[in-house]
Amino acid sequence: MKITKTHAEFFPVDMKTAGWAVPPGYPQGIEQRILSGDLDEQKKQGFRTRLLRFKPGIYTTSPFVHDYWEEVYLVEGDLTVGNDAQGQGGKSFAPHTYACRPPGAFHGPFKSENGCVLLELHYYEDENTYPVR
Repeated sequence: MKITKTHAEFFPVDMKTAGWAVPPGYPQGIEQRILSGDLDEQKKQGFRTRLLRFKPGIYTTSPFVHDYWEEVYLVEGDLTVGNDAQGQGGKSFAPHTYACRPPGAFHGPFKSENGCVLLELHYYEDENTYPVR
């Protein structure tokens, strides 16, 4: 499958209000801003680059699993992985940490004590193109 994206030179990204929305299935306090691309989960194709931000104290209550690749870079703030349904426990990570998850990998739940911003790449790809190592 050929991945296509729109050519975009440097442009300002409004980190306060414009373009931010709660992703489907996420709690209030977690918002995304799509930077490029389009991921079609029904057709199982496409590529998306987004920023995802957690407001302070926000957490999810159950693990995530999806059928596309996901790369995540913690740009700023703190992110805890593996908390329970009440937001307790888990392992905390600082800025400049990275994760790469193949389709079908369970991950989370997540929380952020002080808020955070993540840069995420999501994409569908031929399973033989990027084998899990």
